[in-house]
Amino acid sequence: MRFELTAEQEALRDTARAFAAEALAPHAASWDEEGHFPVDTLREAAAIGFAGLYVREDVGGSGLSRLDAALLFEELSAACTSTAAFLSIHNMVAWMIDRFGDEAQRERWLPELCAMRLLASYCLTEPASGSDAASLRTTAHAEGNSAYVLDGSKAFISGAGASDLYLVMCRTGGEGPGGISSVLVEKGTPGLGFGKAEKKMGWRSQPTAVVSFDGCRVPVANRIGAEGEGFRIAMRGLDGGRVNIAACSLGAARACLEKATAYLKERRQFGRSLADFQALQFRLADMATELDAARLLVHRAAASLDAGSPDATLHCAMAKRFATDVGFRVIDEALQLHGGYGYIQDYGIERYLRDSRVHRILEGTNEIMRVIIARRLLSA
Repeated sequence: MRFELTAEQEALRDTARAFAAEALAPHAASWDEEGHFPVDTLREAAAIGFAGLYVREDVGGSGLSRLDAALLFEELSAACTSTAAFLSIHNMVAWMIDRFGDEAQRERWLPELCAMRLLASYCLTEPASGSDAASLRTTAHAEGNSAYVLDGSKAFISGAGASDLYLVMCRTGGEGPGGISSVLVEKGTPGLGFGKAEKKMGWRSQPTAVVSFDGCRVPVANRIGAEGEGFRIAMRGLDGGRVNIAACSLGAARACLEKATAYLKERRQFGRSLADFQALQFRLADMATELDAARLLVHRAAASLDAGSPDATLHCAMAKRFATDVGFRVIDEALQLHGGYGYIQDYGIERYLRDSRVHRILEGTNEIMRVIIARRLLSA
């Protein structure tokens, strides 16, 4: 077991940290306030290899590991959690095409996705099927051997309306997970529509809306994998997505811990620096310890994915549940340590709190993570 980063991982982390400090951090507050989706900045990230992180290099990917990606997303999220999270979703779709698509599909879409000339969104959740994803109702009826006709809708889709490519989980067969397939729908396809932009608590630097399908005709050549494999593909994608969103929670929490530490050194009350009060020292110690424990779980989950471990799904669920809960708690503690100033936008803590709250819901709620963990324990 290795705890030290390799020289290559340290270089990647430093590159991500520098990019985050220069391209994300100075603008994160204004993007949040204005609801601005920073596509140009995302393309700058793509130019240094951040949009095809674990896509193979023959189509423009970076060919990195899941652990490499966890290091990168922690750094980006420490600057702008919302923007880092969208980049994670884009990377998930690119990986699914690379892993499960055929050569023609890889060559058609991945060079554009890795350069972010095309943006991608992931469409699984529906208005009536969130945690119970296998009950999704969006249908894709075969039209001969050449096309599918999609009808239905997807909810809470990041990038909706702005993205160019939508990876849609839809029902091509009977009930249950075995009837679900995965289809790519291109923006501009007749019958593809978008709802109004959702007004959200956080993640305001990326658009979120309903994606609807009304007689939306898609070529069979846009199906990723065989018919009936969509649910398996979706779950494989979510394993990696859970590690990434957990890493985003680490970054947000680390940034807030650093802010709280600096504030306690600067602020004085009752004639003493706040850093001199042992009660506050102990709170910082607990925050740092829990955050480091969460990081170890996230890195183990990433390493399990890289190794193809049979326990990878279990480790990803554990890491996502623990890191997103701990991350939010650390941010909330940091806000409390700032007192009234923590509630003010100028200090930045409240934005991290708002952006990180959804991490305990998406990529499978933390209640569903407990279900996955318990089922594995009880089946042993």
